[in-house]
Amino acid sequence: MPGTYGLFDVISPGLQTTVQDHPGRPGLQSKGFFPAGPVDHLSFRVANVLVGNDPGAAALEIPMGRLRLRVLAETSVAVTGADGSGLTLNGAPLPLWETVRVAPGDEIACSIVKGPGFRLYLAVAGGIDVPVVMRSRATYTMGGIGGVEGRALMKGDVLNGRPVPDPARLRLPMALRPMLGNNWEIEVMRGPHADPDFLTEQDWKDFVGRQWKVDLNSNRVGTRLDPHRFAWARPSGGVAGGHPSNVLDGSYPIGGINTNGDVPVILGPDGPTAGGFTVIGTVVHAGLWKVGQLRPGRDTIRFREVSLDEALALAQRVDYTTDPRHYEEL
Repeated sequence: MPGTYGLFDVISPGLQTTVQDHPGRPGLQSKGFFPAGPVDHLSFRVANVLVGNDPGAAALEIPMGRLRLRVLAETSVAVTGADGSGLTLNGAPLPLWETVRVAPGDEIACSIVKGPGFRLYLAVAGGIDVPVVMRSRATYTMGGIGGVEGRALMKGDVLNGRPVPDPARLRLPMALRPMLGNNWEIEVMRGPHADPDFLTEQDWKDFVGRQWKVDLNSNRVGTRLDPHRFAWARPSGGVAGGHPSNVLDGSYPIGGINTNGDVPVILGPDGPTAGGFTVIGTVVHAGLWKVGQLRPGRDTIRFREVSLDEALALAQRVDYTTDPRHYEEL
């Protein structure tokens, strides 16, 4: 591509490292496309701001770590997200949440993320240059489009970028860094399929009152939770099916808690756009980033119901973190 140059040579690609941008491809659900983009939109946007990019510029999402990159050009990078990854630059610790200069021949590496948290985000000054597909560079794994040939990175891939002026070196203050843990509180709003028509009042109390375990079989499509037998407010799904969790096919929201029988699933950015199961609650914008840091097979969740006004206020607080005027200069 004209005006581009090699940024990174992929030595080890990790589990499912992908190129993403934010907000991906919103507005295409009627055509069968969930938006893709980062699961943890907050860490992703902060990484971009730290290297002088637009918060939505194309960058890497690295679940579980185990990535090794050889640097091919002098540039600036920033890594944000999960703790305990053993992140290094040429074998020496590389700090999270700040701008770092790198040079040709340098090697960026991380081991398996121990947490808390699960995903890392690596941004580079000028962004990663991959083709724009349907108005976005984001990798949509379910559809095989965007990013690098619509897939996760592979050994031997070369990631390209465009030359930009050196950004200021910045650090996100400790007070603004997302709080990571193993036991999470995630904000939700009720429905669209909640009580009294689908769940009983006690079902909803159980939903927000119990602790949910994150299932090992969780990914960008959906975060599965441990099964729970709801009482349900109706005996069956009627014409939609025998189980009361069945509904006539309808669209799903990102962050919707899709309940298929006894198994709730938080729909991720690569999830299905529609289907025939209830969505008993929806994670609000300010809570979505937390879903991206849930460790499958280990972490737990308690859901907290919020009003629309509180959800909007929380969204403003989260977006405040992406304003570089609040960052420290190095």
